[in-house]
Amino acid sequence: MTRTRNPDSESESESKPSSSSSSSTGMKLIVPLQGVVQGRGGILLGSLIPCALFYFLQLYLKKRRRSNHNNHSSNPPSPSSSFPELPRTPSRSNLSSRGSITRARLSRLASTISDDDSAYYVGLNRASRDPYHKFSNPDGIIQLGLSDNTLSLDLIGDWMQKWGSGGGDDDLSINGIATYQAFDGVDELKLAMADFMRQVMGRSVHFDTSNMVLTAGATPAIEILSFCLADPGNAFLVPTPYYPGFDRDVRWRPGVDLIPVHCRSADNFNLSMTALEQAYAQARKRGVKVRGILVSNPSNPVGNMLTQDMLYNLIDFAEDKNIHLIVDEVFAGSRYGSEKFVSVAEILDSDSEYIDNRRIHIIYGLSKDLALAGFRVGVIYSFDRNVLAAARKLCRFSSISAPTQRLVTSMLSDKRFIQDYFETNRNRMRQVHDEFVDALSKLGIKCAKSSGGMFCWADMSGLIKPYSEKGELELWEKFMSIAKINITPGSACHCIEPGWFRICFTTMSLEEIPLVIERIRRVVEVCKSSS
Repeated sequence: MTRTRNPDSESESESKPSSSSSSSTGMKLIVPLQGVVQGRGGILLGSLIPCALFYFLQLYLKKRRRSNHNNHSSNPPSPSSSFPELPRTPSRSNLSSRGSITRARLSRLASTISDDDSAYYVGLNRASRDPYHKFSNPDGIIQLGLSDNTLSLDLIGDWMQKWGSGGGDDDLSINGIATYQAFDGVDELKLAMADFMRQVMGRSVHFDTSNMVLTAGATPAIEILSFCLADPGNAFLVPTPYYPGFDRDVRWRPGVDLIPVHCRSADNFNLSMTALEQAYAQARKRGVKVRGILVSNPSNPVGNMLTQDMLYNLIDFAEDKNIHLIVDEVFAGSRYGSEKFVSVAEILDSDSEYIDNRRIHIIYGLSKDLALAGFRVGVIYSFDRNVLAAARKLCRFSSISAPTQRLVTSMLSDKRFIQDYFETNRNRMRQVHDEFVDALSKLGIKCAKSSGGMFCWADMSGLIKPYSEKGELELWEKFMSIAKINITPGSACHCIEPGWFRICFTTMSLEEIPLVIERIRRVVEVCKSSS
């Protein structure tokens, strides 16, 4: 069977040598040939020969279009035209003047973080937009939700003014700060940090610099350890109430879940091994792989401390379950009470022959004990060689700046200053803490017993109605709007009992306590009048 060819179609193809018309013409030639060849030479030749003919036809048409284009470009431009004609790009014809109807998609991580409405972050943001100042903004929000220590900043300022300019110190010369440094911390700072930690946690404790990785604060230190110890979907057990930032440090990027181990006010929120066992068993029943225990010592937010017996129990538990133990000791030097502080490093030193120290990891930093939150200096202390090797590579994303490392090295090496700072800072913390707790008690607000940290863990359950998380958040909103004070509600710390609030007392001076108490009184009176 033969096919006739339309003369009109041929003339259109010759006058408009576009790719679509070329393809159409080629196929008209090839289809009958394919039928002929398939009839005689079989399927293989019937496929290859038409494809080859089609390829050569396309090559011929392409050369023909290029020749026509060269002839056109060789003609002189018209004198009436001031500018050469710009070639039209196909993409421009696809642009819509109205723009895209739907928004470009974001990652799951970005969507999750941007929608985080924890009262902890909401309060910090609201206070930062309307900060209290004695003269410029006396009606602003007083920030008592952030764990800053401003009680002894004058001591830091005096040292900086005297020694911080660098002088003739070679370490602070341009060669020591402008070039690349070790991303996991320079050796000089590690040596100074090891000596400082020994002074803070007990002079009998030895810290080996080869077990150290320095990071830009304790936050990335916890995050890096989470990356090293667990996979996304795994979990850590965490006694409650716990620091709200753990959710950010462990969950956001590493994707590790936190399983609360609920502690209660009847035990001053001390950890119970029974509760720990139950939380672990329930997680295993749900199919969750528990990779470690995360604890803070002293506790944030309660301020109580882990006893030596409890630390031994946690180590035994970790070994029995074949999991890790992470101890956050960033408040180790911020002590003011009668309880004795015991670092897990002290236990590892004394019983190193009987404990697998590779599963024990310590977090430390200078944001709390030395009030250098803005300097961003943190420490991972571990005995596991693989963890240390991985952490050294991961800390490339959160290394401490070279000028900061050199400056902090000089400060930590000034033994007289460090000794005077700790003595003065602890006295000031004790004085403000006792004064503030006493003033709260006169308003009918009791605080949990504490010996370390920067917080009062205050029981305001008598002011909430209904007795639930909803009532707690409504009371928090009254503090924000009526008292103009930002404090952290217990629900943000995953406290199982409604009505507890974390109040940072190290951000106010003795002279500011009456102002804070007067503002709290407003809320107390409003709550009592409405009950």
